Amino acid sequence: MKLGLKTQILPADAAAVAEAARCLASGGLVAFPTETVYGLGADAAQGPAVARVYEAKGRPSFNPLIAHVADLASAQAIARFDATALKLTAAFWPGPLTLVLPKTAHCPVAELATAGLDTVALRIPAHPVATALLRAFGGAVVAPSANLSGHVSPTTAAHVASDLSGRVDLILDGGAVQVGVESTIVACLEEPMLLRPGGLPREDIERVLGRPLKRLPEDAANDDDKPLAPGMLASHYAPHTPVRLNAVDVAPDEALLAFGPAAVNGGHAAKAVMNLSATGDLAEAAANLFGYLRTLDARGARAIAVMRVPQHGLGEAINDRLRRAAIGR
Repeated sequence: MKLGLKTQILPADAAAVAEAARCLASGGLVAFPTETVYGLGADAAQGPAVARVYEAKGRPSFNPLIAHVADLASAQAIARFDATALKLTAAFWPGPLTLVLPKTAHCPVAELATAGLDTVALRIPAHPVATALLRAFGGAVVAPSANLSGHVSPTTAAHVASDLSGRVDLILDGGAVQVGVESTIVACLEEPMLLRPGGLPREDIERVLGRPLKRLPEDAANDDDKPLAPGMLASHYAPHTPVRLNAVDVAPDEALLAFGPAAVNGGHAAKAVMNLSATGDLAEAAANLFGYLRTLDARGARAIAVMRVPQHGLGEAINDRLRRAAIGR
């Protein structure tokens, strides 16, 4: 791949957004903020540009990418929406919800981006910089998280630069993101099914639908199988330092990722301590998750001990990311 690029980092003003749109049109790679995490954008219709995304990230080519669009009309040119999908778009778009839907007959998204599937993953992001870029560009933009594949996802432009400087053309700096975990993915193919928990709690979706979402079998996410949607590789979101879940104590040579006001045995003597939310606020914890994992990963600890996070609301997405981070490579 093209290494040693001169990566520009620009404040995300109108001039920078226009430059980013031109870069995308010419087949370049642009990292930009969404409300979830920073995305690594490429023109979804250009196969070579999509290939550059996989190369820049070191991402497995069988893992499909989410196409981001500016509005529902653009989305309907790419995928077929049934009544359930339209109900969800009315409630949650723009926002941290990705829908997996059947492709239209003339879907413009490159086959490489859909990993050869008959479906496509779509989202309308809510971040003003993402919205401005998509409108200026005028087409669909694939944008997985702007990090090396398997590394902790980026929530600031500095995180992007630490992984991808020299690998991408441009980084739009829009400050820290708000949600901090990737979008929730729901397939609307037969019965709506939760494929990946994320920034939109499952309970909110079920409230709108008036019924539970179907669930994938526990063994559906497997590194050796072709995933149905982005983010479903079992070993994903992993720091280099081993992660130990549900910790009730911590050794002096371990770092501690805490949650809530309670203390754990040995916490005062840990190599490093960061608390996702001292008050137990799951939204704050989600926003801090990837940044704190990155910080602790750099402290040279033997392991990162992680306190238990409740399994409700955004806790479901947080625990999903932590479980994936803890899977051995």
